[in-house]
Amino acid sequence: MKSRQHFVCTECSTSHPKWQGQCVKCEAWNSLETISISTDAKIKTLQATGNYSGDSAVTKLADVEISDIALRWSSCDPEFDRVLGGGLVAGSVVLLGGDPGIGKSTLLLSTAAALGQERQVLYVSGEESLQQIAMRAKRLQVPDSANFTLMAETRLEKILVQISKLKPQCIIIDSIQTLALESSTSAAGTVSQLRDCTSALVTLAKQQGIAIILIGHVTKQGQIAGPRVLEHMVDTVLYFESDPSSRYRFIRAVKNRFGAADELAVFAMLENGLRPVTNPSAIFLQQRQNSVPGSIYFPNRQGTRQLLIEIQALVDQSPSPQSRRVAVGLDAQRLNMLLAVLHRHAEIALFDYDVYINAVGGLKATETAADLAVLMAVMSAHDQKAWPLTCCAFGEVGLSGEIRPIPYGQERLEEMARQGFTICFLPQANMPNKAIEGLKCYVVNHVSELYAIKNRL
Repeated sequence: MKSRQHFVCTECSTSHPKWQGQCVKCEAWNSLETISISTDAKIKTLQATGNYSGDSAVTKLADVEISDIALRWSSCDPEFDRVLGGGLVAGSVVLLGGDPGIGKSTLLLSTAAALGQERQVLYVSGEESLQQIAMRAKRLQVPDSANFTLMAETRLEKILVQISKLKPQCIIIDSIQTLALESSTSAAGTVSQLRDCTSALVTLAKQQGIAIILIGHVTKQGQIAGPRVLEHMVDTVLYFESDPSSRYRFIRAVKNRFGAADELAVFAMLENGLRPVTNPSAIFLQQRQNSVPGSIYFPNRQGTRQLLIEIQALVDQSPSPQSRRVAVGLDAQRLNMLLAVLHRHAEIALFDYDVYINAVGGLKATETAADLAVLMAVMSAHDQKAWPLTCCAFGEVGLSGEIRPIPYGQERLEEMARQGFTICFLPQANMPNKAIEGLKCYVVNHVSELYAIKNRL
């Protein structure tokens, strides 16, 4: 059997002819792993999966026919469909990553049971026995009529044989790190096995029009374990996120060839599994009953919808010569810039104060549209005067103190009115052409105008 060795960085997938302590591209230390490329292993894998999906003949775009196999079909979960871009696409490969115990297997087992009502589904587990899967299904109250096939196997060749017999329309692999090619000398979970197994499954999906969902382990840094080349090979990459103190789970799309790459799905973890949350804004609006200093709401755009989240600020006298700037769920560097703008154009000096900013609920508000809300929260925390409870704000702040317009202003205003907000601070260019019932808008052109507007409320 002919084979050759080279070394691949697990962080950036750069290939090296020999081992060295540091990757020359990403400069990560001790990130190189050995890969043995076997000619025989490649041949066996291609024989098992067939050739690649496309035809080598040259075809004009106008002559390509889009058949029903290329159309979307629902995963039977509205939130999961949202983050997928409208549903599963036949022939696509989805990679789902997340921390251990966050709910990846729980979600996909329920998805398999729902899909099994109309389609042939194969659920392959390399981490649990069939009895353990059955126990989870009983806890999740999966009906006995669920018509999907289970398989506990880690050898990819045997999985491919069963796929050729069953001819499923959807395959769920739990997880890709447990699969291994028998023809390869590497252990399961190594760079070479991950790349070869994923390549074989991607080829299978494209050739036979099968929708494949892969569960991936994550590293301590929260990234999917293995070389980054895996994320380039698949069509969609989803990340499970959660706040440890919350029962809510978020799935964020970081790559999607068939939909928005910044879409967000929200689920609630209950005793009988994950349940979709159809009105996520209500999660973040049910905590407060009275207005308090240092708090204001901001319409954060996540994918194709707006979520109203609370921005909280705390300004406290610093006990040390070096004051602290802490941002949770927001950009810490941008917070420093906004505080400098506040000092220069509103004459509010916070050099001797510690400033803490928090986006409540575990979501990240990293878009520049949150600038105005952050400044208003800091001002309120500094002078200990609360903004009205039903007050909301959005707008980008420039270095000269001007308030710049942001995209999707109309959609944000409509969501505010829908959730019962009555006051909004916004840039001039984002004023609605037609008044929105129940919502009063205050134009802010410059940071220096905020105190004057606040005194009139």
